[in-house]
Amino acid sequence: MTASSLRRVLNIWPPFLFAGIRVRTLSADFRHARVELRQHWYNRNFVGTHFGGSLFAMTDPFWMIMTMQALGGGYIVWDKAAEIEFVKPGRGAVAAEFQLDDSVLERIRDATADGGKYLHWFETDVVDDEGDVVARVRKQVYVRRKRPRDATA
Repeated sequence: MTASSLRRVLNIWPPFLFAGIRVRTLSADFRHARVELRQHWYNRNFVGTHFGGSLFAMTDPFWMIMTMQALGGGYIVWDKAAEIEFVKPGRGAVAAEFQLDDSVLERIRDATADGGKYLHWFETDVVDDEGDVVARVRKQVYVRRKRPRDATA
């Protein structure tokens, strides 16, 4: 699937669509993404700020998808762990940017060259229109090279 097709699919994927999450950018090489969440009546929490689940959801699949696409079909890539720190109440529009660097991909390739697994932590800030951090999200991605039996499964 191309990046532009995936972006369109993600924008109508029910967890994103019904939370008001929009994928604005997904580069053709899957190395950069920008996701936005505008505040509406249906994605506010009890105190009128962004629902924390939506702040987390807007960051959820990107590191895994981007890593998987950048490494190619010879790797197994999974989300392993995640954590979120709510820094300040989110109001209005918020955004998250993802940039997958060559140095990270090189580290992953080197660490998995012998067939072993590698766990990598990615960090993403969710920021408001003023550039203030609303939440910090960490995602741990599991990566290993496929074994011959994985290719047939």
